Amino acid sequence: MSHELRQRRPRIAALDVIRGFALCGILLANVQPIANAGRTVVSGGQPSLADFWLGLLVEQRFYPIFSLLFGVGFSLLLDSAWERTARPRLLLTRRLLALLAMGLAHHLLLWEGDILAVYALVGLVVLLPSTWLPRWAVAGLAVVLLAGALLLGAGSFALVPGLFLLGSALTRYGVIDRIERSARGPATLGLVLTVLAVPVVWLQVGEVRFSLTLALAGLLIAGAYVCGMLVLLRTPLRPVLEIVFAPLGRMALTNYLTATVLVLLAARLVGGVPHQWSTATILTIAGVILTVQWAWSTLWLNRYRQGPIEWLWRWITWARRPALRAS
Repeated sequence: MSHELRQRRPRIAALDVIRGFALCGILLANVQPIANAGRTVVSGGQPSLADFWLGLLVEQRFYPIFSLLFGVGFSLLLDSAWERTARPRLLLTRRLLALLAMGLAHHLLLWEGDILAVYALVGLVVLLPSTWLPRWAVAGLAVVLLAGALLLGAGSFALVPGLFLLGSALTRYGVIDRIERSARGPATLGLVLTVLAVPVVWLQVGEVRFSLTLALAGLLIAGAYVCGMLVLLRTPLRPVLEIVFAPLGRMALTNYLTATVLVLLAARLVGGVPHQWSTATILTIAGVILTVQWAWSTLWLNRYRQGPIEWLWRWITWARRPALRAS
């Protein structure tokens, strides 16, 4: 990897806000699948208008954001590792293997829809080798992989390698360092993505080449969401957005894993057939869980530097125990 990004940088608050926002959407999309774990799902009946809008605005719209941010975080950490260790790629290998172990445990013990193991494997196979490539090659490969996944209609998970590399390329080109400097760029890009998304969503609703349109609509709307959030962060709403989303984003791994436990608990308390829950029930469960996680994250981060699972992950990554209490 070239050393384009050797300077130490402060924490980028916008990434925490966007990650927290994406976490909310992922939980909303996952409530029913998690609650349905181990059950036979029998589809039937016409979806309500609320179900339609929930699917249109949420389904496959937030995993692209998380995947992109994973690539960003990987390159940010590798850049930091260049300054602090003689073998930075070994450090990243430990980090990905630790994530693989957590993902497999989550998959085997709680929910078979876990994404962490997929992220770890793709990271080992795609992200880690890409550190030997120049940034222009990483950017080009990201475009090829994304276009290939879309054209082949291979499903949303097939987009993960390309999104990882896109996030890495954006970091290595310095785009991530500049994302909070102006609202003009995000506003223009967000408008373009929204305009492009309209006909794709219309085709998706009409189930025209559904796998292609679902994935492409997901990418376009996810990009519009990110751009919209970056624009809002340049307005007086920024303090509110940071209060609401940043604690969730800073403890995203802890909150992602504990959300599975909380959804399974909610399923037992609510009862009924999760696949037949109303949109109001799904929104209520997600809202209660996110409120609990927000309160827990806020209180925890007032005393500690990072979430408990993030701290353990950092310990394994750097092979030494990091400080936990906030100074």
